[in-house]
Amino acid sequence: MTEVDRNELPTRLSAYLSEEWGEQVTIDRIDYVSAGARRINGLFTARKPSGPKELAATIIPNPDIEINPISVEAAVRTLAEGSGVPVPTIRAVCGDRSVVGGPFFISDFVAGETVPRRLLRLVEEHKNGETVGAQLGAAFAGLHSIPLSETPEGLPVIEAANPAEASLAEAQLAVDELLQPRPAIAYGMRWLEDHLPTAPPKKVILHTDVRTGNIIVGPTGLMAILDWEGSRSGGDPMQDLAWPSLRMWRFRNDDLEIGGMCERHVLADAYEAAGGTFDEGRFEWWKVMGTLKWALGLAGQAHAHLDGRYVTVVMAASGRRVSELEWDLLMLTKP
Repeated sequence: MTEVDRNELPTRLSAYLSEEWGEQVTIDRIDYVSAGARRINGLFTARKPSGPKELAATIIPNPDIEINPISVEAAVRTLAEGSGVPVPTIRAVCGDRSVVGGPFFISDFVAGETVPRRLLRLVEEHKNGETVGAQLGAAFAGLHSIPLSETPEGLPVIEAANPAEASLAEAQLAVDELLQPRPAIAYGMRWLEDHLPTAPPKKVILHTDVRTGNIIVGPTGLMAILDWEGSRSGGDPMQDLAWPSLRMWRFRNDDLEIGGMCERHVLADAYEAAGGTFDEGRFEWWKVMGTLKWALGLAGQAHAHLDGRYVTVVMAASGRRVSELEWDLLMLTKP
């Protein structure tokens, strides 16, 4: 990968979009809006003869941390948009790393808040937490209504008859990569094995990472769902619904299970009203699995920093939070 100085990105993107759209495009500056571990996100105005356009660029700066190819992520996001899921419309996709230093896509700018604490302050100000929760439930139902036959080419497919078994196997691989023994995680693995649910009656396309931090919220509620890089096909729908319930996404609003915004029944009721089927027991299992998986994910990010694959302070700091997830895991599984 060719590393490109951020000062060069406006010029590089101007040239790319001019060729892509067949008209002269000028970008004066890019405002970077994300401190995430995996991506660079920047907002800019594309000035062109047909009129200015407010856009956002999402760049994968390191090939070692790309989950799905950028073209596949764009395809599943566009598919979800066609099913009524609120997402920023994608305007261009480029897998050529030489253009800006990594694969990227360009999408419409959507106004609203994404930074979790500011998002929750906005929700509190406008008292729209239940609105956001209900809109998330409806969005999940829209995504899960898409026939598996429409799965975009290249999107990973969970081949196992029971997605829970496949998730356990994936978790074990991550456990094997831990830099040191983690007794709480070992206990969580045994609990998940002992309480393994049967195969779901319906398999669906999953986002896998809808949570506070990956959504845009405004005064009227949910504006968009972001970061589709971990999408999968053939999964248990309760995996998606349980993920935003993790305590890590509540940011001190612990009494409001869904992202610190609303109670579980708001999400579940809206999901069922929009055509989904909510399964309480399966939801609980995936909540425990999600907690364990995120602990493993944070440990993996710290590992990537330590072995030099992706050296950033965000990845390094991830390791300090593993113990928080272990506590959550024990609280969820205690007798």
